[in-house]
Amino acid sequence: MLTAGHPTALSLLLAVAGVLALGLAALRPDRRRRAGLAATALLILSSWVRLVLADVTAPEPYTLSVAAAALTIGHLHRRRTPSAPSWTTYGPGLGTALLPSLLATWTDPHWLRPLLLGAFALALTAFGARRLLQAPLVLGAATLLLVAFHELAPLLVQFLDVLPRWLPLAVAGLLLLILGATYEQRLRDARRARDGLRRMA
Repeated sequence: MLTAGHPTALSLLLAVAGVLALGLAALRPDRRRRAGLAATALLILSSWVRLVLADVTAPEPYTLSVAAAALTIGHLHRRRTPSAPSWTTYGPGLGTALLPSLLATWTDPHWLRPLLLGAFALALTAFGARRLLQAPLVLGAATLLLVAFHELAPLLVQFLDVLPRWLPLAVAGLLLLILGATYEQRLRDARRARDGLRRMA
């Protein structure tokens, strides 16, 4: 909190906290998972603050090499320990690859980055569904939805301006009626989807 107004000190502090969390993960096997996730998040945040300080508008050259290294380490760990959860093996690498590009997409007026990110997220979602891996499926689908929303939102706003003002309310009311009439079925479908997601690695 004290370094919030000083980005250079904040980046250094986040990096030091990440290294300390890695040390805790190495020393305490009972806290390895939580400390490892915290260390990953702190180190990623530290790198993002550094990128912002350097006025970097294309983070991919900086983040993709780190993401590739993290994914390679995660893949080797998963081959050695097949029961390892996908969030600990692939989650850090995928987060490093996807999140900076996603943030850059929201300020990028061009079409190439959203197209490439959306194609990668679609492939990642299909890979996660095929291999029954939770982290690629969830991160890929979430990224795909956010990219699609960012790209389609201006068109949707223009479309809604053309329609009569009462029509969106009527459609929303109709959807609520349909959802209410099929509530039990939707609840069963949601439970089935949740159970299927929990069964994934």
